[in-house]
Amino acid sequence: GLGFNIVGGTDQQYISNDNSIYVSRIKKDGAAYLDGRLQEGDKILSVNGRDLKDLRHKDAVELFRNAGYDVSLKIQRRLQPQNGPVGHRDTGESGGLPLAAFLVPGLALAAAAVWILLRYRQRM
Repeated sequence: GLGFNIVGGTDQQYISNDNSIYVSRIKKDGAAYLDGRLQEGDKILSVNGRDLKDLRHKDAVELFRNAGYDVSLKIQRRLQPQNGPVGHRDTGESGGLPLAAFLVPGLALAAAAVWILLRYRQRM
């Protein structure tokens, strides 16, 4: 095989109101993985010059299965992360403070309050 899985099609839209075919998974050590150019989330526009627009999922799968040894893919790469299962790629940048920034000091204050309360009760 080509070493990747696809999602989408007219009968199984992966993204609402979009009949396109997308790469859902690159199989480790498969042809696509070893080549290194295809990425999860890429939209596949054509296979060996054959347009994938408005195909059912199973018809797109058949095109890939019968693509032959030398396969030419025309793809569209997502440039910006989007919400949803495909295309969300963490850039490592945070849009705000992490939850730990609130939890750690809060837990420390709570522990200190409990310790003070217990010490105060022992003295009474």
